[in-house]
Amino acid sequence: MKETKILAINPGSTSTKIAVFQNKKCIFLKTIRHSAEELSQYETIYDQFHFRKKMILKELGTENIGPGAVNVIIARGGVTKPLESGVYEINQAMVDDLNSREYGMHASNLAPLLAFDLASKIPNTKAFISDPVVTDELDALARTAGHPLFERRSIFHALNQKAVARAYANSISKPYESLNLIVAHLGGGVSVGIHDHGSVVDVNNALDGEGPISPERSGSLPNGQLVDLCFTGDYTQSEIRKMICGNGGFVAHLGTSDGLEIQNRAEAGDEKCKHLLDVMAYQVAKTIGEMATVVAGKVDAILITGGLAYDKKMVAEISRRVSFLAPISVHPGEDEMEAMFSNAQRHLDGQEALKEYK
Repeated sequence: MKETKILAINPGSTSTKIAVFQNKKCIFLKTIRHSAEELSQYETIYDQFHFRKKMILKELGTENIGPGAVNVIIARGGVTKPLESGVYEINQAMVDDLNSREYGMHASNLAPLLAFDLASKIPNTKAFISDPVVTDELDALARTAGHPLFERRSIFHALNQKAVARAYANSISKPYESLNLIVAHLGGGVSVGIHDHGSVVDVNNALDGEGPISPERSGSLPNGQLVDLCFTGDYTQSEIRKMICGNGGFVAHLGTSDGLEIQNRAEAGDEKCKHLLDVMAYQVAKTIGEMATVVAGKVDAILITGGLAYDKKMVAEISRRVSFLAPISVHPGEDEMEAMFSNAQRHLDGQEALKEYK
């Protein structure tokens, strides 16, 4: 195939990351920071569309990268209907679902909208997403909840988990689809998934209150106490949801979600910080143990990734508890831009067929 120039777009709550890849190398990478003052004029994330688009074009122009020079745009996937893992061309159906806001609002929802709009103005340019947070490969046993009014949903750090799993498989010269891997993503939220021969058949819903405590999320809470709290009249529905995701976890206990600050405080003798880091390591290890049972203990490796995987004490404590299960491989950070590019390139190289959003 002819040489391609790929633009990757990844909006966050207070920033927009963009990268350009050429000859399979990153030639431009930029994190555009958005101040609280800039964003305060917009009521919803959707109202920021034109502002973010203008900033992207401005930064590309500064590097003399005109939109017309781009052949492929790969965007972070938004919150849509559940999807299989893979690369999808952004189409009108996906745009309509995102604009309907039916499935939820998240900064990542802007990414496919921006990519679709930019690609529509450039001849012969395609726009894709890959491995979105709504990637759903749950086994029926994992999906079924304890009451017929409920069903477990798959929402997790699919982009990074899949990228790390594929990279590990490649490092040992084995197909990803031949391995049983447990991947623990440790970031502002924590997701722990069991990758059974290429499919994440069980994973905690990191957005909805399942799994371990993390810097910004409560993790699983005592159901009875949570129900009682909902009916005290002291909190709105929105406030309780924020307790679960956004203002939970370390933020609620310590007033900060800054992992490095908390580590430094713990090392300086702050017992509360030390205790909560130990609690997180304990709960992550326990969740890894749960996932091992899904494949009857036949785990080829445990992969630890995400920003908090840089915390050697955290990783050591998790490893101490789970190393009897399988070898442990640590992959600190999360290079979402590289992951998106790799997924787009895999399709362009003919290794993965393009999927249609319906």
